[in-house]
Amino acid sequence: MTEESRRTAVERPPLGRPGGLDTGLTRLGLCSVTFRRLPAAEVARRAANAGLEVIEWGADVHAPAGEPGTIRAVREVSDRYGLACCSYGSYFRATRAELAAFPAVAQAAVVLGAPRVRVWAGGTGSRSVLPDERYETVLCLREAARIAADHGLELAPEFHGGTLTDTVASTLRLLDEVGADNVRTYWQPPQDTPDEEALAGLVELGDRVTAVHVFSWWPGHNRLPLADRWDLWAPALGLLAGRGVEALLEFVPGDDPAVLAREAQTLRRAADQSPSGQT
Repeated sequence: MTEESRRTAVERPPLGRPGGLDTGLTRLGLCSVTFRRLPAAEVARRAANAGLEVIEWGADVHAPAGEPGTIRAVREVSDRYGLACCSYGSYFRATRAELAAFPAVAQAAVVLGAPRVRVWAGGTGSRSVLPDERYETVLCLREAARIAADHGLELAPEFHGGTLTDTVASTLRLLDEVGADNVRTYWQPPQDTPDEEALAGLVELGDRVTAVHVFSWWPGHNRLPLADRWDLWAPALGLLAGRGVEALLEFVPGDDPAVLAREAQTLRRAADQSPSGQT
């Protein structure tokens, strides 16, 4: 752990309390991967102009862990536009082959000012994974969690198909198997899952959810305006109210930057709903 990492870790809130948990407010933001083709400065400018508070910088295009100069420049961009980096969107798959590179991922998160690293829980779905592969993924996540904790970071696998967090049951099992206080999970609506079933899963995950990826797909990968799935997202944001999580827009229709302000406004309206549905 470098001196910069140690100093930043001391300044962070306690583990397990990232984002807006001090106030309990849901912070609204953007995943930078939504606009992969835009420069980081343009992504940040548009997010700020849309009234968003936080950003999850992706490691694939905008903030690669192996490019410290780029990471510092992205941090400067975030600061310039008044955006907090709520998480570092890594693509660490929790395999032995990738474990040696994870300290660089953690260091990149520190420089970005992110309290959390998003990871992937292996590369095989829970229904087809073999016991030995699942065990190795657990061990790798446990070691990554230890490294993250040394840097003052939380670790959170994406709730995603083709990984061990592809179902609620497998996600809860995985979190228990890893057994680290600084590991929680993302949530997003499973593809083609009816609203009531998706919301029931969110309820079951409870306070183990640290952030959600917000998008409106139906059916399949068909991208709709967020308002078209209001009956999913207004209740979902109601369930998350008071927990201090982040709701992060991802995959807007047509990957069109021009619709971001509209989508952010819909997200804000959903977040402003009380559990009874009254503003």
